[in-house]
Amino acid sequence: MCGIIGIIAKEAVADGLLEGLRRLEYRGYDSAGIATLVDGHIECRRAEGKLVNLARRLAYEPTHGVIGIGHTRWATHGLPTETNAHPIATDRVAVVHNGIIENFQALRQELTGLGYTFRTDTDTEAVAILATHFLAQGLSPPDAVAKTFARLDGAFALVFLFAGEHDLLIGARRGSPLAIGYGDGEMYLGSDALALAPLTRRITYLEEGDWAVVSSRAVRIFDAANHAVARPISEAAASGALIGKGNHRRFMQQEIFEQPAVIGDTLQALINPATRPVHLPELPFALGSLKRMTMVACGTAYHACVVAKYWLERIACLAVEVDIASEFRYRAPAMPCGVRRCLSRNRARRPTPWRHCAMPRRRASRSSPSSTNRPRGRHLLPTLAGPEIGVASTKAFTTQLAVLACFTVALARARSAVDHAREAELVGALT
Repeated sequence: MCGIIGIIAKEAVADGLLEGLRRLEYRGYDSAGIATLVDGHIECRRAEGKLVNLARRLAYEPTHGVIGIGHTRWATHGLPTETNAHPIATDRVAVVHNGIIENFQALRQELTGLGYTFRTDTDTEAVAILATHFLAQGLSPPDAVAKTFARLDGAFALVFLFAGEHDLLIGARRGSPLAIGYGDGEMYLGSDALALAPLTRRITYLEEGDWAVVSSRAVRIFDAANHAVARPISEAAASGALIGKGNHRRFMQQEIFEQPAVIGDTLQALINPATRPVHLPELPFALGSLKRMTMVACGTAYHACVVAKYWLERIACLAVEVDIASEFRYRAPAMPCGVRRCLSRNRARRPTPWRHCAMPRRRASRSSPSSTNRPRGRHLLPTLAGPEIGVASTKAFTTQLAVLACFTVALARARSAVDHAREAELVGALT
């Protein structure tokens, strides 16, 4: 659950980077750091443990660059030490990274054979050294990142800071979210809109495979095929006020007490208050024709799906499988004609993906195209929980259950698994 923040500003960015990282603390982490450019050179400040340790480091060893990147790390490769903390830097480039570089061992072996020395235990260092290698061949930073991105396997978000480039950050995403924020002569990158909320509300969310060249006044975005593309700028739903604790001492306490309201909002979006039946978005297929469903999710959402499996099989009489998403992508199950699933592992294999998410701008939601350009067969069932900051899920879990319960009732009705009286009883129990 690492966090990323990047800033190109008119004044020193260290405090802004630190504040952005504080807003990402809810993700969980075991080390943190920032990197800025000072007189063209990369300066890193990193620390084990909580952000208070990084703040102390910056207090006695400040850095004054006007461009920089920051990161909170949850250790995956290597211990949570200062050496392994991000940003990971060479003399030419500094990198912050969320996710996993699955082929880092092969890259490490290749680069070691070319004479490069690795100083950390992280998979991220392979990215930094590979980009450095391409820069040493005379490539420009954008060209070096494009070649680096093409060599990487896995799911990740990356932001690059380059020595000597005081007006350039490059971000890339594959499987892990990354957003660009627009300011007045300033620009921002973040793994979460919450990190950017105090800085701007004008946000562009990179789509799968995108990478972006960001300066203080312009953004150029390229797709996975390196073609220039335009992505919309939207108003971020999350503001500084939105994630305050209000009258509660803890975010989790606040979110527990928000549950009645957000469950009500979610149910109201799916249940017609006049006629009472559940109403789903228009479908390109007959809901009652489904023969089997596979639900794919991670973490708390996986547990919601396990509950829904019981409902769907008992009430709608539909055979259901539930998979953990991180394992499903490797299991490569057979996909017979007619199989439908809540989340698609591979769109090219042509299932009908259903997605439901806690916020319309969350990652799963953004990877489903909007209703105006959504290809046939892709649909979104949003929950309306709003941002959940507490690490232990509360309102996101219960609103996910509300959506899945509504879906179960609609499916049972379509399959004639319940009569009108039973449907009314189920809807009444929900409302």
